[in-house]
Amino acid sequence: MFERPASGERAVVVQLDLGQGAIEERLSELQLLASSAGASVVAVVRGRRSAPDPAMFAGRGKVEELGAALRAHQGNLVIFNHVLSPAQQRNLERALQCRVIDRTALILDIFALRARSHEGKLQVELAQLQHLATRLVRGWTHLERQKGGIGLRGPGETQLETDRRLLGQRVKALKERLAQLGRQRQTQRRQRQRRDALSVSLVGYTNAGKSTLFNALTKAGAYAADQLFATLDTTSRKLFVGSGNVVLSDTVGFIRDLPHALVAAFEATLEETASADLLLHVVDAASEDRDAQIEAVDQVLREIGAGDVPQILVWNKIDLTHAAAAVERDSCGKIRRVFLSARSGEGLDLLRQALAEAAHCAGAAASGQAAWAGPVPETEFLNK
Repeated sequence: MFERPASGERAVVVQLDLGQGAIEERLSELQLLASSAGASVVAVVRGRRSAPDPAMFAGRGKVEELGAALRAHQGNLVIFNHVLSPAQQRNLERALQCRVIDRTALILDIFALRARSHEGKLQVELAQLQHLATRLVRGWTHLERQKGGIGLRGPGETQLETDRRLLGQRVKALKERLAQLGRQRQTQRRQRQRRDALSVSLVGYTNAGKSTLFNALTKAGAYAADQLFATLDTTSRKLFVGSGNVVLSDTVGFIRDLPHALVAAFEATLEETASADLLLHVVDAASEDRDAQIEAVDQVLREIGAGDVPQILVWNKIDLTHAAAAVERDSCGKIRRVFLSARSGEGLDLLRQALAEAAHCAGAAASGQAAWAGPVPETEFLNK
């Protein structure tokens, strides 16, 4: 095994062009992920292939280039912006004589660093164990009882089988505990619904500014930082808008190619999004890759069963684009897009207006009145 240096890792990152597009954006995102995990990116290795190499993902020549980069920059970690098979990871580590991780392991590591609540830590541990289960290999042959030896003769489990059994037991225990927490969350959700409060969830690509917007609207003081996956634990606060009440929830950010193990592990948390009455899809308006980020978020929403939940697109960070605060409506008069800056506060009143309209519509629908899409009278709107 390779030890993790106490002073932080010096990483060589690898981005291969396999025809997936947006290579520069993917590479920039990988470097942000690496720095969020505490690594220093000392070199970047690029390449182009029609398909991954079955043995080491990259070709032999590219692996030699990787080794040269590690030696030249005194690197001790290689990060692939791709998903490696267990065999590919093992072969690369043997060839390079250093730790090699893929995109999934990197994201899991960041989640482990960010988890604060008990539930969040359980979810991360479950995802990590499910990922580790595919990495257990026959590296313990010196402990195999079948090979005999003093104290090891006779039938029994190999160390690998013991590890698998213990891992399976821990995964089962984690799933049971998370299911219990999920039932508690459902009870809390039903109580909120009985109070006739509109349930609104903030969703969006990681680092789009969801927590900053959440704090600006609710004064909750939730942790917000210019880093990927700053928020893992769902936080909910009541918000008074117009003549109605809104329960606003800040949720974990999404990212392209989000590991399926994470989606499964965070099922209880993501149910908050799937059961919401309205989603505020926060978009980083200053990002050149915003269209792809919107699609990545929509893809995850479809995976968790939230694809049909109504959305309002919130184009955040207009202070960086010099755009004006504004509202766009569809042909029926409903608000579909709000342009604002959560940091400066510009346009927040427009978003509160949009939430007031949504709460008004929900109240009208609940009382059996006709659907309503017009603006809330200014006398009813409370700018809180």
